[in-house]
Amino acid sequence: MRIVEVVFYREGKTWVAQALNVDVSSFGDTRGEARAAIKEALELYFEDASGEEVVQITDVEVETLSVGTL
Repeated sequence: MRIVEVVFYREGKTWVAQALNVDVSSFGDTRGEARAAIKEALELYFEDASGEEVVQITDVEVETLSVGTL
């Protein structure tokens, strides 16, 4: 079993799920749909990579930045 950190956010009316440890993302109309879709995408990603070394991103930090003028 692998542990993957996932961020969920809204983009318009769509929920986006972005894995932070590997380069995998998915989406859905609801957060639940996005969660199910990212889980399936991650399972396929790791299944396809079986026997190969999977490069995982480590030391993930999330930061909020202010950009531009108000």
